[in-house]
Amino acid sequence: MSATRSGRRRKSSSTLPRRLLHGLAVAGAVAAPAVQAADKVDDSATEVSFDRSMLPGAGQGTTDLSRFERGNMVLPGLYRLDVFLNGNWVGRGDVRFAAPTPEASAQPCMDATLLAQIGWAERKWPADIQARLADPKACVAIDELVPGASASFDQPNLRLDVSVPQALLGGHARGYVSPEHWDRGVNAALLNYDINDYRSHSGGVTQNALFASLNAGLNLGDWHLRHDSTFLRQTGAGPTRQHWQNVDTYVRRDLSSLRAQITLGDAYTGGDLFDSVSIRGAQLATDDRMLPDSLRGYAPVVRGVAETNARVTIRQNGIVLYETTVAPGPFSIGDLYPTGYGGDLDVTVTEADGRIRTFAVPYASVPQLLRPGISRFAVVAGELHDTAIHSHPAIAQGTLQRGFTNLWTGYVGAVALDGYAAVELGSAFNTRMGAWAVDLTEARTRIPGQGSDQGQSLRVSFSKILPATNTSLSIATYRYSTSGYLGLRDALTARDLARGYSQRLDPNLPGFTVPGSVLTPAQQAALQGASDNFRLYTNRLDRQRSRFDLSLSQPLGTRGGSLYVTGSAIDYWNRRGTDVQFQAGYNNHFGRLNYSLSVARTRSVFGQKSTQAFLSFTLPLGSGIHAPTLGGNYTHESDGHALAQATLNGTLGEDNALSYGVTASHDNGSGTGGGSDNAGSVYVGYRSPIAQFNASAGGGSGYSQASLAVSGTVVAHPGGVTFGLPAGDTIGLVQAEHGQGARVLNSPGTQVDRHGYALVPYLNPYQSNVVQLDPKGLPLDIGLDATSMQTAPHAGAVVMLKFPTSYGRTVILKLRRSDGAPLPFGADVLDEQDRPVGVIGQGGRALARLNHPGGRLKVRWTSDSASPMQCGFAYRLTPVEHREARAIETLDTECVMETAPGKAL
Repeated sequence: MSATRSGRRRKSSSTLPRRLLHGLAVAGAVAAPAVQAADKVDDSATEVSFDRSMLPGAGQGTTDLSRFERGNMVLPGLYRLDVFLNGNWVGRGDVRFAAPTPEASAQPCMDATLLAQIGWAERKWPADIQARLADPKACVAIDELVPGASASFDQPNLRLDVSVPQALLGGHARGYVSPEHWDRGVNAALLNYDINDYRSHSGGVTQNALFASLNAGLNLGDWHLRHDSTFLRQTGAGPTRQHWQNVDTYVRRDLSSLRAQITLGDAYTGGDLFDSVSIRGAQLATDDRMLPDSLRGYAPVVRGVAETNARVTIRQNGIVLYETTVAPGPFSIGDLYPTGYGGDLDVTVTEADGRIRTFAVPYASVPQLLRPGISRFAVVAGELHDTAIHSHPAIAQGTLQRGFTNLWTGYVGAVALDGYAAVELGSAFNTRMGAWAVDLTEARTRIPGQGSDQGQSLRVSFSKILPATNTSLSIATYRYSTSGYLGLRDALTARDLARGYSQRLDPNLPGFTVPGSVLTPAQQAALQGASDNFRLYTNRLDRQRSRFDLSLSQPLGTRGGSLYVTGSAIDYWNRRGTDVQFQAGYNNHFGRLNYSLSVARTRSVFGQKSTQAFLSFTLPLGSGIHAPTLGGNYTHESDGHALAQATLNGTLGEDNALSYGVTASHDNGSGTGGGSDNAGSVYVGYRSPIAQFNASAGGGSGYSQASLAVSGTVVAHPGGVTFGLPAGDTIGLVQAEHGQGARVLNSPGTQVDRHGYALVPYLNPYQSNVVQLDPKGLPLDIGLDATSMQTAPHAGAVVMLKFPTSYGRTVILKLRRSDGAPLPFGADVLDEQDRPVGVIGQGGRALARLNHPGGRLKVRWTSDSASPMQCGFAYRLTPVEHREARAIETLDTECVMETAPGKAL
């Protein structure tokens, strides 16, 4: 039996009790559209009994209802299911169901494929069990293999849940999906686009700017081609200027065995140890997304010893993070989800006899820390092609990070190119005093015409959560550099300037304005090409001597709000003074009013300093789902400039598809050389199933502006072309034949189009994604055989999610026997292949779903004397166009007695 036919037969059987209720509902001649049930099937076959005396006529003329007393029966067959282990998806495959007796519900049979999915492929079973596993006719239940294990079948969602005691699981971490179940997707071409047209009028001059950001791709097998580019066209102020810029172009594929990706072409390097730059060449680098969620980031391994089947509970700051049952002997828990920058773990071991032991595990983290046994590496070779750097030297770079123990992570890296080389060596530590990272970088830079500089940079990072006050010192970093040290980007910039390339600070470039008072005459001469001044200017590049960064947050109780501080202090070798930049703020709420206060000090690229104070609030104007929100903010700067704004925004429509906003502002003009200004603007956005549309307009004293924007995704695939909302790099395509109108619950506003496809814009690569369809909005003649599916795509894949659908007309049958008597309550309505299509309710009425426009149906029941009875009738439905909106059709006909199976009339 095929998986599809088995699933459909199973659906008909499992919905008999619900159809019985439908029969009761239509007894009052109320015709209503059928509702697709999606509740979980209870396969425990709970015993119930029906009291016939509660039925009309004290149950006289009622067929045998004992079959409903065994709960939802599962028919034997082959089902294609999503398999979950302790709630985590582990793959999809065909699962065979067999019944121990004809009257019993079928149960899932374990085989080699299913055992491999749940991580038991290598286990050694007793000889008799191995023989039964090898016998295609035998059925080995899960509890025969593992005491205490169970399997539950969720038919509407085509899902098999396997439950196994945690202590008996294999070594896979939570959320693990085997690479063999990663879906590489289909061959497809895709385009993400964002287009914005901005028009402004000021001082009698109208200007227009058209900007487009494009991300194009082509997937062929395991290889993914990507191209990112931008286009800018400006008109109105002077001659028309337009510029097309290629950001990157590369091909990439996964190397699952290495947990890495290989990239060929123009792409950016990682920034783990050195500055990120764009190169044209080859890169091989690990991708942490290939790890389960529970192994990403840093969290320590919790080790201990249990004397019995014990319960292990792990808490952090009083909150339970993890709890499991372990077998007697040593245990190791290494799949804790990371929790920010940590906080010591309190571990409680509760033995079976009631004894309790506790101990603590230090947990503090800095970005450099990795879990024990986890590695990151990157190897880069090619030619520098960075838009900010004029020269294109050959470059080679390698980095390696490795978590050795709970307490220690080591890392090393090297980069070399023409005129620059650097080596970094460091370690990170998890201690009871907090997390530390210390590294030393040695760099040598050769600047044309100035010889070589060599120096070192020492960096120390620290983070800690203080449980007593719940203070989070997220990260504090101190870096000290000698006078000859230059980082990668600073070195490349210095070499560019020394050669006469000044594109980064070229006042002649379109749109670049440098106040004359900012640069010294020598610097201006250098930028204009006076070669004698190159040495002077490059010598005056800011060379950092030391830098200190701090990020601190402090909650003030349940009602006291929270404080935060972030800042940096930098001093230099070649100029006096210390640059201090910081931001400090306070957040809290009063009822539904949320407010925040902050102050910030900044320094521009030209050395100008400014202090800014900021106050903001938001207040919902109502409690309904579409209640608007009132917001306001006030900004005051140290030069006297002040700006006050008030906003009103909200959403409307189904799935909040329509968004709007209104803003009014007052600018006092101080510090800008102008007078005060009142301004206002409006914004409207609409999220359609095929694209996002935005529009805005506004104006003030002497100026006005308007803009239109559209963004979305287009995917060409084997089934055609599908349009959708803006998407990430990894995309899902729902395929539901004739399912136009069904909504994708994972993506508000997304619906299946008239071709039967819908684009799911954001999927998480290498991990399980649940994609759900809501049948609301489907044509009456289309049903979903499953409402959810699982997928674990490769990064960049376009995966096809095929939701099986079935066609059927929903019909109310009004049936009577030849003598005018109604048919017995609970009798089955069968099609020509003896498949159930409905159940007789009160007054001989049934709600049936018919897959053909005409044919013959029969009604079968058991008389009070246990004799089989049957009658039949022909039907012909009114022809209708597919997907035409219509009411449920009613057929009023006579059911003629026939010879029932096993009895001659």
